[in-house]
Amino acid sequence: MQRLLMGLLLLLPIIAAGNGPEKGPVQRDHIEVELVAEHLAVQPGSTVRVGLRMLPEQGWHTYWINPGDSGLPIELEWTAPPDSTISTVDWPYPDRLPIGHLVNFGYEGEHLLPVTVEVPSDLVPGQTFVLDLYADWLVCRVECIPGDADLRLELPIVAAAPAPDPATRELFAWADARRPEIVDWPARFSTEGGQLSVQTEATRPLPVDGWAFFPATENLVDHAGDTFITVSDGLVQLSQPLSTYFTAAPDTLPFVLVHAETGTALALEAQAGNLASTAAAIPATASPNFALVLLMALAGGVLLNLMPCVFPVLSIKALSLAAGAGHDQRRHGLAYTAGVVLSFAILAGVLLILRAGGEALGWGFQLQSPWFVGALAYLFFAMGLGLSGVYTFGTGSMGAGENLARRSGLGGSFFTGVLACVVASPCTAPFMGTALGVAIILPWPQAMGVFLVLGFGLALPMLVLSFWPGLGDRLPRPGLWMETFRQAMAFPLYLAAVWLLWVLARQTDANGLALVLAGMVALAFALWLAGRPDRGQTLATARHVGVAMSLLFALAALGSAARLEQEATDSAAAAWEPWSPARLQEVIDDPNYAVLVNMTADWCVTCLVNERVALDTDDVRTALAEHEVIYLKGDWTRRDPLITEYLARFERNGVPLYVVYPRNGGQPQVLPQVLTPGLVVQALESL
Repeated sequence: MQRLLMGLLLLLPIIAAGNGPEKGPVQRDHIEVELVAEHLAVQPGSTVRVGLRMLPEQGWHTYWINPGDSGLPIELEWTAPPDSTISTVDWPYPDRLPIGHLVNFGYEGEHLLPVTVEVPSDLVPGQTFVLDLYADWLVCRVECIPGDADLRLELPIVAAAPAPDPATRELFAWADARRPEIVDWPARFSTEGGQLSVQTEATRPLPVDGWAFFPATENLVDHAGDTFITVSDGLVQLSQPLSTYFTAAPDTLPFVLVHAETGTALALEAQAGNLASTAAAIPATASPNFALVLLMALAGGVLLNLMPCVFPVLSIKALSLAAGAGHDQRRHGLAYTAGVVLSFAILAGVLLILRAGGEALGWGFQLQSPWFVGALAYLFFAMGLGLSGVYTFGTGSMGAGENLARRSGLGGSFFTGVLACVVASPCTAPFMGTALGVAIILPWPQAMGVFLVLGFGLALPMLVLSFWPGLGDRLPRPGLWMETFRQAMAFPLYLAAVWLLWVLARQTDANGLALVLAGMVALAFALWLAGRPDRGQTLATARHVGVAMSLLFALAALGSAARLEQEATDSAAAAWEPWSPARLQEVIDDPNYAVLVNMTADWCVTCLVNERVALDTDDVRTALAEHEVIYLKGDWTRRDPLITEYLARFERNGVPLYVVYPRNGGQPQVLPQVLTPGLVVQALESL
């Protein structure tokens, strides 16, 4: 027994030595780690840089000081000789690592986390300088594996300046290239309105775009959310949605800005406080990169197909496709796409020409004209009458417009695309507003590109359907059912005409509505009369005169209605007040009140839906009262240059636009284009 105990005692140093710090490369699950130095030795009274070298397997990564939406930062515990000082890690800026719907911050491939060690001056040359490091990390691909290691670095102590270690030269050069420059520019941040907003004042020229934002504070922002960064006249502004795990704002916010193209990396520290309220200081609408703008334009164009104002036109196209089963639908899809894209190109050209001439216009500006609204109502009504069989279009000159959109040939598909562009203008789909707002301030080639992509997005669903193999085989065969289907397709057009009449009534008054209704009766009479057969020269002449007189009456009625002014709306009993620049500034200057601004228009379908389901609800009205928020509504139904100018301040050229202003001069925040009662209440509570 005594011999056994003696043997165990003799083995303890060996066991302890085996569990002690390890020198050289150490292999763990999916990663190799090592403690390395920049030089081959140390000199008393000098400094030496050492670092943790990490080499994850391909496809695996480790994490930055802020790991992002998931993961854990690396923990380092140093043990050094007495009187030695070890700095914090000089973190190289990380890469963005998308993992599913998350975004993490970290490193792939071989990388180094360097520190600086101050060596005591009383060291004796010829001895050994020993550093120990306990490292605890998480290495991840999709799955994550924790790891740790006790590492040791032994460096000889020499009297002369030591030589660099050629084996680690590239590692430390990599870390130096990614070391952010520490700048002391004044910076402020705010977490109002569900967004992290940051402003800093640069003291030297910076690239306008191409920046990436890396906050060093965990659980602050939604790292996968859109980051908007703008640089203008030395003012750097950025914003990103807050994390769902956000609880309280820190006192200070260290962060890094990286410009990958130039290799510039800046480390700053922002203080909590109010941000300057400037025209460009609207974080949620700052200019993103051009690729993101194009992506938003494509998504907005596709979503336009779901808007009620586009559906009637698509129903006409569906009818023509059904009638053309067995024909080459691909050519029809390409013709439709050409009509949409060309129309958007023409519209973009008009807007850009007017912009060059100093005219301030926005998407849907034609719907601000009673002339255009009334003419479009006439067109939809006439097309509906044709589908109902009141008039056989294609035999008379008055049917040319409807026939262009409804005929089965390639021309019909092309002009259906043209009409789709025209009637899509009242609708601002999600993503579309930001894309158009940026496009209107971009150089003309890029602005034209945004409009073309938007048009392509509108045409894309129909184009895909036309190229779908076997789609023609799945369509029902022509037959008597088509007459019933054709007549049924008239009713969406009638509904669209009713909606346009409602818009017109909001732009003019009851008298204007009555005039246009009378004009529509005259139009229906003209179309009916034009379809009557000729029974002699005298009757034919009388029929032509009757058609012409009826059309002139319809045109005169529309002209008279367009000249009427909208009746003043009594909003005294409403929860909102009319917006004006003076009233807005008056409330902003009053420290007792916050402000909610709603820029809307009666022809904006998205605006009307948001007001019905979110803004005009008991929960929102209660929140407005409890939190002392003044609700201002700007009506862009008819053109208003002051509202157009206000939209431009937020880099928008269309509605809806929802802005909240915190009390005491806080920075305004832009709400999303699609609202819910909970989202609005949360924004009001944050004021």
